[in-house]
Amino acid sequence: MAITKVLGSKPADCFQFQDPNSWTCMTELVSDVVVEVGDFSFHLHKFPLMSRSGTLQKLISEAAAGADDGEPCSVKLHDVPGGAAAFELAARFCYDVRAELDAGNVVALRCAAEHLGMTEDHGGEGNLVEQAEAFLRDVLGSWDDALRALRSCDGALLPLAEELLVVPRCIDALASKACADPTLFGWPMVEYYTARGLEETVMWNGIATAGKPRSPGPDWWYKQASSLKLPVYKRLITAMRSKGMSPENIAGSLTHYAKRHLSGLTRHSGYVGGGGASGTVLSDVEQRALLEEIVALLPVERGVATTRFLLGLLRTATILNAGAACRDALERMAGNQLEEAALEDLLIPNTGYAVETLYDVDCVQRMLEQFVAANTSAFAASPEITDEAQLVDGPSGELMPISTVAKLVDGYLAEVATDTNVKLSKFQSIAELVPDYARAIDDGIYRAIDIYLKAHSWLTASEREQLCRLMNCQKLSLEACTHAAQNERLPLRVVVQVLFFEQLRLRTTVAGWFFVADNVDQGSPIAAGRYAPERSGELDFGAGPPEEEDGDDDDDEARNNVRSSSSATMSVDDIRQRVVELEEECSSMREEIHRIGKPKGALSRLFRKLGLGGRSAARRQQQQPPPPPTSSGDERRKSMSLEC
Repeated sequence: MAITKVLGSKPADCFQFQDPNSWTCMTELVSDVVVEVGDFSFHLHKFPLMSRSGTLQKLISEAAAGADDGEPCSVKLHDVPGGAAAFELAARFCYDVRAELDAGNVVALRCAAEHLGMTEDHGGEGNLVEQAEAFLRDVLGSWDDALRALRSCDGALLPLAEELLVVPRCIDALASKACADPTLFGWPMVEYYTARGLEETVMWNGIATAGKPRSPGPDWWYKQASSLKLPVYKRLITAMRSKGMSPENIAGSLTHYAKRHLSGLTRHSGYVGGGGASGTVLSDVEQRALLEEIVALLPVERGVATTRFLLGLLRTATILNAGAACRDALERMAGNQLEEAALEDLLIPNTGYAVETLYDVDCVQRMLEQFVAANTSAFAASPEITDEAQLVDGPSGELMPISTVAKLVDGYLAEVATDTNVKLSKFQSIAELVPDYARAIDDGIYRAIDIYLKAHSWLTASEREQLCRLMNCQKLSLEACTHAAQNERLPLRVVVQVLFFEQLRLRTTVAGWFFVADNVDQGSPIAAGRYAPERSGELDFGAGPPEEEDGDDDDDEARNNVRSSSSATMSVDDIRQRVVELEEECSSMREEIHRIGKPKGALSRLFRKLGLGGRSAARRQQQQPPPPPTSSGDERRKSMSLEC
């Protein structure tokens, strides 16, 4: 509840409006002085005013000396702080008429009393300056009232309020309350949250049970503080920082303030607002100044502000043509935590007239360079970072940020690749900033390269090969390899590399399956127990040998032998099925190679090494004598070699 105080004892209706702009004190005596304050006229009496105010005593004496006898003298007070409203309260105090003080008018009354000289010299004990000062101290004890008093320090009232230290005292009181724990004191904000909790009642069996009192969170003051104008708000944030406010809370308040006042930022964040402290929309010049001040106030600690908010500020700064220092600071802060960014936030449009590209790729390149520079030292200290198996199985805590950024960069390159004005050198420089170990698979960068080749069909063969060096053909998935083998935009050398590494991968897989098949055919209980699945039809290469139990009798041993034989039979069937699948894949790859064209020279030798010699290889196979009978594992191995 707001704090109020009543001055005077006489009825308040002693002061009445006679005209729309005229006040009259209704007494038995005729008015003998007219005080003009702005557009308002006050028909009053000399004695009550001169006995309480030193300034009015001097002005009335001078005006009475030049006035005609019997005519009321006129005094002009157009420079009274607070205007006619503050002078009305001071006049009521002179007549001991009831006047109500609150947080909204106490500052104006305090300044008006000081200006009118209503001090101890002219009012004795209980003068207006003393009573206004006492009530102001009570106002500063409440967050809501102190904030309301600070907001009233505006316009012509501000210079005298600064001189009387009203503004610094309000800021210090607000900063102290925001930095302290609100649950330790019975402040209005705590009472507000508690009252709301008690109002939320729940009916259970016809009995109303009140909700538990709730404690405000650390952001309870954000919304109210954002109603202040920028100069005062800046001083409040500075005071909070000096009192030990955490960087997270300061960044949170600045985020709330920016979303409320920057209309360019709200269009992308979905926040309803975008006006000034008084609800008016700021001009571009005012928004640019506001944005630069907010960036200067942001804490430099990493992670205190979200990357989405920083990139939103950067986008707005680009649109508003903010200063270079402001944009550099935003790029540096956003680059340090680039792993938290989303792809849509990086698509910052180019707004200049001389630019060629649709999006600001130079800005993204600088942020990526900042991220790599901030994280290279940590990764270089770990020799295990070059082990790509870590990324395949799942990035560790140290490698997670760089892996996330690698996926982000691949998606960004795919988005900007459709722009025909993106230079090849710029595309390459951005892609090369990501270390090779950061990508578990290169499907993302392959997709970006393919889109770039499609949009830039005029590239020469050497430029295409240079571009394709950005990806590692050994790290393409099966789907990507299949697409690359049929991609006419890729150079033939790249297609051969893709098929070569896929053939090596296939041979390694087949050799592993034959190794398992040989162990099963030999009837080894250890091998059968090691590779036979227990719960699925697939083989488990990571399973260990089964544990042996002591004290088994003959029946248990017989049951174990039956179970081992059954598992071995299932394993042989699974292996045969898998070999058939691999043979089909090998045949399809051979058909794709022949569809591309008959290789010549060095490519022919490479195909012969791979066992893909075409008709000549088939004739050689027909001329060979039939192989001698061998074991089932050898037959499958040789037949697979001939097919491949």
